[in-house]
Amino acid sequence: MFDPFDLNKDGKLDIAESFLKYQTIMGDEDDLEDELESAGLDKFDLELMDEDERREALEDAGLDPDDFDDLFI
Repeated sequence: MFDPFDLNKDGKLDIAESFLKYQTIMGDEDDLEDELESAGLDKFDLELMDEDERREALEDAGLDPDDFDDLFI
């Protein structure tokens, strides 16, 4: 059976793949910060940017800036 979380395609989920699956299914209150980290962005660096620069950085990373409005108040 194909599992989309088997990232290395070895037929079984290792601890990292299992954690990713759990986080995806169960969610986490830090999801937005995790999403930033996965996209290679640093929350502290984004906080230092003005709003337009931050929106552009998020868009360049393939993220929707509107999803992060509450994170940068």
